[in-house]
Amino acid sequence: MKADMKTAMKITRFIALTAAFAFSGLAAQSQAAEPKADQPPAYKGPGASAIFAGGCFWCIEKDFEKLPGVIEVESGYTAGQTKNPTYEAVSAGRTGHTEAVRVIYDPQKVSYAQLVDYFWRHIDPTVKDRQFCDAGTQYRSGIYWQNEAERQVAEASRDTLLKSKRFPVIYTELAAATPFWLAEEYHQDYYKKNPVRYNYYRTSCGRDARVEQLWGEKK
Repeated sequence: MKADMKTAMKITRFIALTAAFAFSGLAAQSQAAEPKADQPPAYKGPGASAIFAGGCFWCIEKDFEKLPGVIEVESGYTAGQTKNPTYEAVSAGRTGHTEAVRVIYDPQKVSYAQLVDYFWRHIDPTVKDRQFCDAGTQYRSGIYWQNEAERQVAEASRDTLLKSKRFPVIYTELAAATPFWLAEEYHQDYYKKNPVRYNYYRTSCGRDARVEQLWGEKK
């Protein structure tokens, strides 16, 4: 048991060190190049949008992009207090934001209720202020509704899950959406741009193993 604990700790430290090394230079370049805004533009493209937080946005972005009816998924930050949040500030827990995704979808092919149901089955709702190996309020899970209809769907889905007795408690945050700030460009489609590093991170973090344990399904 002690050996297993030491191994887990080494993996966690390795992930943190490699992430810091990889992002430090890129973040500085990205922050210098990107214009700043007082308010991010609302989504006005084709289809509809939905906002979810499920831990590492690289992972939940990939999960949603596999779902038929989803047009695109954007990684970003939401539910925080500061304007123009950066990865460095968010990951340090200084802004109140959580890593999140904005899912662009075709309502004729997939409904908001289906997105919510899909979301639950790709996260761990039983933990507070963390997801898998990532801890801190910046990794809290959440469903951020943008109108009354979405609020009703999200709350009904959570209540149904609680009544099922599958989980004694659900810590996933349900709240009205606040500005969604796009993450730096190098975070968008990270799993496509850096497949080796991404796959190592996801496996080491135990995300898929935990999801299978909770939901009895391979993701």
